[in-house]
Amino acid sequence: MPMSRADLEADLRAAFPDAAIVLEDTVGDGDHWRAKIVSAAFAGLPRVRQHQLVYAALGDKMGGVLHALALETSAP
Repeated sequence: MPMSRADLEADLRAAFPDAAIVLEDTVGDGDHWRAKIVSAAFAGLPRVRQHQLVYAALGDKMGGVLHALALETSAP
C-alpha cells in the first residue's frame, strides 16, 4: 500500500513542526515522492545530516510504504 500525501506530511510535520513542506508525488503512485523541507532544525547542519534527520523521522516507512524520496532540505 502506498503512502498518502496526508500521512507523509503528518510524519514530517511531527518531526519538524516549524517546517515549510512541499510534497510532490513524482509518478502518481504514492510510492515516489519529492519533498522540499525548510526547517530551523537544519540550521548549521550539513546536507547529509539534514537528510538523515528526515529518514529518521520516517523510520521503517522508508523502503516499506515509501519506496523513494527525493529530498531538498534547508534552513530558513
